[in-house]
Amino acid sequence: MARALRLAALIVAPIALAAASLRHRYGGGYNFPDRSTPPRLSADDLDVVAELEQPPGNIAVSAQGRVFLSLHPESWPSINVAELVDGAVVPFPDYSFQRRGPDPDAFDNVLGIRIDRQNRLWALDNGTHGLRPGRVLAFDLDSRALVHEYTFPRSVVGLGSHLNDLQISHDGRHVIISDDGFFARKPALIVYDSVERHSRRLLDGHFSVVPEYYTPRVEGRKVEILGLISVRPGVDSIALDRAGEWLYFAPVTDRAMYRLRLSDLLDPELTARELGSLVQVYADKTMSDGITTDDDGNIYITDVEHSAVARLGPDRRLETLVRDARLLRWPDGFSFGPDGWLYLTCSAIHLYMGRPPSTVSGHAPYHVVRFRPGPGAHPGH
Repeated sequence: MARALRLAALIVAPIALAAASLRHRYGGGYNFPDRSTPPRLSADDLDVVAELEQPPGNIAVSAQGRVFLSLHPESWPSINVAELVDGAVVPFPDYSFQRRGPDPDAFDNVLGIRIDRQNRLWALDNGTHGLRPGRVLAFDLDSRALVHEYTFPRSVVGLGSHLNDLQISHDGRHVIISDDGFFARKPALIVYDSVERHSRRLLDGHFSVVPEYYTPRVEGRKVEILGLISVRPGVDSIALDRAGEWLYFAPVTDRAMYRLRLSDLLDPELTARELGSLVQVYADKTMSDGITTDDDGNIYITDVEHSAVARLGPDRRLETLVRDARLLRWPDGFSFGPDGWLYLTCSAIHLYMGRPPSTVSGHAPYHVVRFRPGPGAHPGH
């Protein structure tokens, strides 16, 4: 018996030590302030676009009304990027390009997608938290052909990185990417010049990209992986204003929204210190995931803790726009489409992240919704 107890202790002790180490590095966190208000719109204003068996990640809607999705990589889907056709998921550009498909350029792990003003769909492949080099790929929407591909050097995107979301400059040249650095704990913004085929890592470790010490609480419980790792990524939310002047960005658990002039972000002559000094604290926000902007200068922000969408006006006042605990389970990604519709994916990531794959089907269906907030914007972002 004594020998068995000693053997058990030898097995349990390293496991306990590893768990304690994980919790010390990634766990804990305070309660985020409740900034919700009575919603301006009714839940009846939400129009269900699709009910899916797999959770959606991000969304991009073309000027012609075509709807494209990433399937959330944390649910380990067989399809990475898809087009919604009559409510059904159709692999884009085709099935051979999906994870482990026969195409040599096949996707690995895609979350961020966007459509630029040149009618190209951009997909951000994070290489499964940087285990493999991250990439950015662009496809012509009409022909479905791969028209651009770039693999980031390890000096820009390293192990433990997580390329989360992206924005495209109006001329289609520059791609601005949020690396939330979830496991490496080294968040940053990345700028890629698709003409020069050159990328730079910026604001690395700056206070505006590093998460504050809060833990999401959704439906009454803390969102933690195995009870040890708080879902607290760095810079995640990212959006350009519709004039192409300002980039708005923030970590999920930050209390503030930040902004920086795009011209400053693209200026290679600025030092890291000079660039950091130009970051502005813009306004209070919710615990956010996706954000987008409209033609009137509003910023739309997902409020993941309250199953809601908030709007931050040009006067910097924050208000809840719409709320629905049934449909808006972890509201995730935005895209404006034609006719003033704002599309939204609801990934419900808090229900399956870090759990067995069988958990995913048990929480289906997952929703893609849309509503008309009033002002519109160019589709795709």
